[in-house]
Amino acid sequence: MPHTAAPGTRWRAAASLAERLARSAAVRDSPGLPTEDVVLPWLARERRDGGFAVSRIPFAQLDQWSFHEETGNLVHRSGRFFTVEGLRVTGEDWPAGGFNQPIISQPEHGILGILVREFDGVPHLLMQAKMEPGNTGLVQLGPTVQATRSNYTRVHRGGGTRYLEHFTGPGRGRVLVDTLQSEQGDSFLHKRNRNMAVEVFEDVAAGRGHRWMTLGQVHALMGLDHVVNMDVRTVLACLPLGPETTPGGGPAVPRADPFQEALTRSLSPGESVRHDELELLTWLTDLRTGTPRSARLIPLSALVGWRRSEDAISEPSGRCHRVIAVSVRAGTREVTHWTQPMLEFPGQGVAAFVVRRIDGVLHVLVRGKAQPGLRDGIELAPTVSCVSRDWRALPPGERAPMLDHVLGADPAQIRFDAVLPEEGGRFYRRDNRYLVVEAGDDFPVAESDTMRWVTLRQLKRLLRYGTYVSVEARTLISCLQSLWDGVR
Repeated sequence: MPHTAAPGTRWRAAASLAERLARSAAVRDSPGLPTEDVVLPWLARERRDGGFAVSRIPFAQLDQWSFHEETGNLVHRSGRFFTVEGLRVTGEDWPAGGFNQPIISQPEHGILGILVREFDGVPHLLMQAKMEPGNTGLVQLGPTVQATRSNYTRVHRGGGTRYLEHFTGPGRGRVLVDTLQSEQGDSFLHKRNRNMAVEVFEDVAAGRGHRWMTLGQVHALMGLDHVVNMDVRTVLACLPLGPETTPGGGPAVPRADPFQEALTRSLSPGESVRHDELELLTWLTDLRTGTPRSARLIPLSALVGWRRSEDAISEPSGRCHRVIAVSVRAGTREVTHWTQPMLEFPGQGVAAFVVRRIDGVLHVLVRGKAQPGLRDGIELAPTVSCVSRDWRALPPGERAPMLDHVLGADPAQIRFDAVLPEEGGRFYRRDNRYLVVEAGDDFPVAESDTMRWVTLRQLKRLLRYGTYVSVEARTLISCLQSLWDGVR
């Protein structure tokens, strides 16, 4: 790119990061890297030329993976990476008082990191064309670094992780965001990743498979199916983002578009909220401690109602996820060939935010939702979150509240609608439909015991603490903020 770092960058680093990123969000295209003419063809070229292939295999063809003789757990010869074990769940949150299922146990933290550098006064993000075996289309837009600890410590004996030095050790750049966040609580046990953004002030070349892009360019790609991966979305949700403000705390430049104005105020400090931060934290803690629940590991071979065949571990109804095995070839990865187990989910899930303008400020209706693998049992989730089972086959009594409302919404009410991928390193082609549906003034403001209206700024503040906001809700935060036109 023909850009250069602007003079005085270090001085400007002391300014509001939220406002600097707002300027980047306003730049939806880049003269040096046009989104449609360069970025999308670049991803297509990486997909075409990477030598990628993924195929289903029977368990007997797994290399370095095997079923433990005593427990039946799927384990790697090194004892690292992850294991597939059984989980027994009990408590009043679950139908019939409990269930059992396979679960991924991965007691190590990965790094999801985005490098930030200012060009011509506009912060840019170093993005990666990232291949993961479970991704639909295999290559999607990923963060600068996306690696488990086993990978970046090279347990696989492959190549090193590029740009890792900017996120670890004393030589890293200026840390902008650093927080531990959960992953899917329906399929990982207590799994957390380190979500990071680090700013550099020296020249950092975009090597093969990487490109410098504005936040606005990434936002523009968010609404396309199967393009921006989950790890980008969770890091972007953690970034502070907001408009320039007046001394009184309100937006400096009112928007002509009422939705943009309400969204701007939702990101702004000093706006009216229905609940302050302490009230939200107390409500969530009450939910977490009010109902006894238990989730404990059991041998994979002890799962009741699950059957192991030569190529899958599944339960008879076909409504739940199952364990499979794949063989992978990837010419541009640290290791070019491997096999591994994965989880495959039935059908396509749905996750949705219902949003409403309250006193001119856009509010999001969030739900305190239990998932068996979460460390604290419950996190703030989307208004509707049907991502674990085949929701189309659920009986009426088990369908999520408001599911029919969001699926039957008038097209004029739908502000965001895209099919987005989940974690492609452990899930096989797991995609969910993500929706932001705006409710009208006739939609009730009254809240149930498990739901609260919050602003986007409140959600982003909670993300600083980690493990309060679910991964599906973090995706929807990124989707919603991608609709904001930024600060010009």
